[in-house]
Amino acid sequence: MNAAAKTKIQMLKGSMRCFAFGLLSLLPFIGLPFGLAALWISGHVRLKEKQFWNAARPYRIWGVVCAAVGTVLWAGTLVFVVGSVLIPAYLRG
Repeated sequence: MNAAAKTKIQMLKGSMRCFAFGLLSLLPFIGLPFGLAALWISGHVRLKEKQFWNAARPYRIWGVVCAAVGTVLWAGTLVFVVGSVLIPAYLRG
């Protein structure tokens, strides 16, 4: 298999993986690592898209949208929960 075909296959698989991880990022409590992974994978796929056309581009885009929403949602929840536990403990002494 030549290098161009291998790169295209990796790009298509990466787009689908980004979509799957993006959807998993919407799960409560366990979604944050999946969202970060989807955003990381999307960055790698974007680099390959500059060379080749990506037939699975809509999947990558929807994966990024879901990952961004899930990451912001669950990171905000994590900050709120940790802050509500640590701030009162800090103020008490």
